[in-house]
Amino acid sequence: MEINCIIIEDEPLAMKRVREFVSQVSYLNLVASFQSAFEAIGFLKEQAVDLIFLDIEMDGLTGIELVESLSSNPQIIITTAYDKYALKGFELNVTDYLLKPFPFDRLLTAVERVYSNLCKEKKEDKSFIFLKTEYRLERIALNDICYIEGMGDYRNVQTGSKKIMTLKTFSEFEAELPVKRFCRVHKSYIVSLDKIISIEHNRIKIKDSLIPISDSYKDRFYALIGV
Repeated sequence: MEINCIIIEDEPLAMKRVREFVSQVSYLNLVASFQSAFEAIGFLKEQAVDLIFLDIEMDGLTGIELVESLSSNPQIIITTAYDKYALKGFELNVTDYLLKPFPFDRLLTAVERVYSNLCKEKKEDKSFIFLKTEYRLERIALNDICYIEGMGDYRNVQTGSKKIMTLKTFSEFEAELPVKRFCRVHKSYIVSLDKIISIEHNRIKIKDSLIPISDSYKDRFYALIGV
């Protein structure tokens, strides 16, 4: 996955350093760089980016004010010489806060966090998966999945209208399915949360099936449904 980013920094040496660091990360694509927040605002109205490296104390418009003005929600890595803005930064949900002068490995840690966040967002936006069954790949809408059941070496994906048998493992399903919509409740079951009819005595009713909730998974499951 490529991450499109910009740098907003009014100190030439600091700008040069961040540009050099960015060039060393293969999945970062530096789209543009700006010496003031005012310059960047017009650009950001026309073009969305995934990540902004942002200085705070700049003439005219501060980095904090820029973040507060954004209508989109890019990942933000603050790069500043002042720690006094840290609390405000995290109130604005910035991804990381780097104090100058910071080494490359500290920036890389921040960028890896951005990468992880964007991967999670991408997974949550998915609407379908492909399952290898018999000799074909079958596209399955996530909205159609009721639950997934382990059957020996196979997994039975129960949809609203049919069963699909696949060798895809539970670990592979867990890595691919949106975590806010699907939950492992037993070593042999993953359920779709929006297909649950009722829960009684640690058993989930989905369609005509009763699915057990094991002790190993119940705390996470109940936390996820807000109980």
